[in-house]
Amino acid sequence: MTGPLAPTVRVLGRRHVPRLLSSALLGRLPTGMAALAILLLVRDRGGEYGLAGLLSGLYAAGGALGGPLLGRAIDRYRQGPVLVGAALAAGVGFAALGLVPMRGWPPLAATLLAGAATPPLESCLRVLWPRVVSADLLHPAYSLDAAAQEILFVLGPLVVLGSVAAFGPAGGVVVAAVLGVAGVALFATAGPSRTWRGEPTARRHPAGPLRSGRLVRLLVSLLLTGFTLGTFAVGSTAYAEHAAGRGLAGWLIAANGLGALIGGVGYTLVRPGADLSRRLLVLSVALAAGYLPLALQPAPPVMLALCVLSGLSLPPVLACGFAIVERVAPEGTVTEAFTWVVAAFGVGNAAGATLGGVLVDRYGAVAAFLIGAGTAALAAVTVARRLVPARP
Repeated sequence: MTGPLAPTVRVLGRRHVPRLLSSALLGRLPTGMAALAILLLVRDRGGEYGLAGLLSGLYAAGGALGGPLLGRAIDRYRQGPVLVGAALAAGVGFAALGLVPMRGWPPLAATLLAGAATPPLESCLRVLWPRVVSADLLHPAYSLDAAAQEILFVLGPLVVLGSVAAFGPAGGVVVAAVLGVAGVALFATAGPSRTWRGEPTARRHPAGPLRSGRLVRLLVSLLLTGFTLGTFAVGSTAYAEHAAGRGLAGWLIAANGLGALIGGVGYTLVRPGADLSRRLLVLSVALAAGYLPLALQPAPPVMLALCVLSGLSLPPVLACGFAIVERVAPEGTVTEAFTWVVAAFGVGNAAGATLGGVLVDRYGAVAAFLIGAGTAALAAVTVARRLVPARP
């Protein structure tokens, strides 16, 4: 096959790729479901946006705390046992959240467990790409990966709505538990995952990949990007309740995910960048510009279109960031470095959801949208100084 999509088709034609990619998406689907599932569960049981934002924030913060630890364990040992154990623990957390009353410490503990035990499938898949595709296909592979994960944020909210309709308010979190375990089981039993081993190093630095200052600066930028997405989830739910009903929230989040899917597929057509630092800066500015119009809060049809627009730049930002990680992560820390990227994004998402819930309770959805656009702009400022030298 020839044409702009030929590299992507070649990636998908490689042995193991369809199974690895599809099972990773299935196992990560709870990440795309969690924010809305928690929001709808809390609101159905009479909780306020502040509590919903706190729980969503705890879930993301748990992932940020647990992800690097799981990644370090995988770097030192192997993928399968760590992934399966984490998936079972996360499933217990989700199931418990659906059963406990929304008061006191039980929902906090259940949500934190579900987040902290989130299997780092995203990082595990990215360290496997060089083993399953040739070097000339790594750029389309990373771009396809970043685009495909946006399916989570298109399907996730819709799966939540269907699960709640079928099984009641707790359906979203219970179905998330089941899907997470199923996806990990398929991924961890695939050949490349079973045979992968971390790179041996003479000595382990206690800071791991965080001893790279350039990586830390990249993490700060992605943390701010995650903050923007966290405020969007809460702001869009508040907008939906006032504009047309709570059910609209799932469609707004799905529209954002659809825009991200379009942007990610489009990015697979772009040539690999020699100057990744400048590309990341331009993409971060575009991300901020895409989220700002949401503060206008127009009628629902226009808002849906703006949500699609706001999602376009996110996968290119992430794909570019992942490519930079490979250049700045110290040897023997690649899986952990990728989990720190996911963790930084998760911490930002947690902070955005938590602060967004407080702002929405006090000032309405517009405050969440404005602060989200502002943090996206700060993410661009953070990477204004070059992260890596340009390659010829």
